[in-house]
Amino acid sequence: MKATFFIRILRLLVILFLQILVLNQVHLLGYATPLIIGYMMVCFRRGTSRVALLIWGFITGFLFDTFSDTAGMASASCTLIAMIQAPLLNSLAPRDASEDFTPCFRAMGFWKYFLFVFIMMLVLHSAFYLLDAFTLANWQLTLMAIGIGTLLSTVLVIFIELLVRSRKM
Repeated sequence: MKATFFIRILRLLVILFLQILVLNQVHLLGYATPLIIGYMMVCFRRGTSRVALLIWGFITGFLFDTFSDTAGMASASCTLIAMIQAPLLNSLAPRDASEDFTPCFRAMGFWKYFLFVFIMMLVLHSAFYLLDAFTLANWQLTLMAIGIGTLLSTVLVIFIELLVRSRKM
């Protein structure tokens, strides 16, 4: 239990470091910024309590908001994806998976894992950029930011997952 907690803290610090110092400087087409902070919610096991997921989601978003000056947008977005993580994982997990099932390529298969990550990133970016715009006056730019950010974040999260899992093998 303690080892899992410290691994999560380390993962949170590494993700925040990468996001704040590197990825916040990337603006594709001047609008879309990839948000890999959602990877924190992707990594949680199937049996994790809903309260723990919500707390971790809020803390992840709050720390990102604190260092990126985004005024609560990341907190709301990360809490939202923490709320949908368990039902989404249950719907995409194999039927014979155990209660402490961890989402990964080997356990879910590539396309189910890709769909899981893509939906999580789509919800994260949709909430983040809709809160950022707070209007639909420039809906084309908002949709472009959501789409490009989602695709880039999904690719980055899958790349990170491949690096982490291949090192463990």
